Amino acid sequence: MPDLASLLAAAYKTERAASRRLMTTGVPEREALLQTLTVSAGKQGLVALLAHRAALQQRVQERAEARAAAQARRTTPPDSTVTPWRGWFDGSAHPNPGRCGIGALLLGPAGERVELARAAGYGNSSEAEYRALIALLDAAVAAGAHGLTVYGDSRVVLDDVPLPPQRAAQSLLPLHAAANALLAQLVDVRLRWIPRHKNTAADALSQRASLLPHEDHDGT
Repeated sequence: MPDLASLLAAAYKTERAASRRLMTTGVPEREALLQTLTVSAGKQGLVALLAHRAALQQRVQERAEARAAAQARRTTPPDSTVTPWRGWFDGSAHPNPGRCGIGALLLGPAGERVELARAAGYGNSSEAEYRALIALLDAAVAAGAHGLTVYGDSRVVLDDVPLPPQRAAQSLLPLHAAANALLAQLVDVRLRWIPRHKNTAADALSQRASLLPHEDHDGT
């Protein structure tokens, strides 16, 4: 049988109030909660009710953790820690949705420099940004980068990447999976948001790429 802590965690405010009223008649707290929640459960039964509410609480906790992580990325100064490798990415869609161009710049500690400017099929701006990030991460893997800070001005993408698949934007899920597969191959990667006016190099590359001949894109 569920303990008192589990019952208190599952009970809503009105149910706890109803339980307190029962307690004034001499019913112990745990028994009062059991009676109240059993009534609330109805035909589904108390076990099913407790499981459902525990799952809801877990989802609320996951959302809170994701918001906290996103807020930390927004408030952490982008250049507070200098890493050996640095990269910038940007994507554009003309119109939106429309023809996509992606740009990325990767710099290494020994003077390595990789510039990417590619047409990236058709899609919306978030898809273009994701494809730009994937191109940058792919270049970083190929270069053997470790200790990499990635800068971008897309909050949509930077907030979506750390989320578990079930919480990520479903329309971007294949791109989310591709980005995380590449991140798993890199050591010590940090994602940092920067305002657009500090992302001019990658932006210029993406704008240049949007003028290149279009080729069909496979979605990643």
